[in-house]
Amino acid sequence: MGIVDWLLGPSAQDIAPEEAYQRHFETDQPTMIVDVRQPPEWKGGVIPGAVCIPLTQIGQRMAELPQDHQILAICQSSHRSPLAARRLKKAGFEVLNIEGGMQAWREQDLPVTNLPPQ
Repeated sequence: MGIVDWLLGPSAQDIAPEEAYQRHFETDQPTMIVDVRQPPEWKGGVIPGAVCIPLTQIGQRMAELPQDHQILAICQSSHRSPLAARRLKKAGFEVLNIEGGMQAWREQDLPVTNLPPQ
């Protein structure tokens, strides 16, 4: 175990945007998409139904997340969400990181809304 694993916990598995979409929108598996971008970034669109918790607040707001749902973490380009996913995994959540972030999500023409995030 390296120092990063010791500090942040083991890394979470990546999931492709298409698979994340299917798990969240097309199955009965309880999932929650957690968008860890900063509030100004949300103005460019969010995944419908996503809960927006900036990476800088993830530690203080973990209690808002259901332990019985699989968490799908996303950011803009998959640089911040792996850190959030590690932190959540270390805290006992079942969590996956959406590979490529919102950039990859949009490239796959998956749904994005301009409604205010939850």
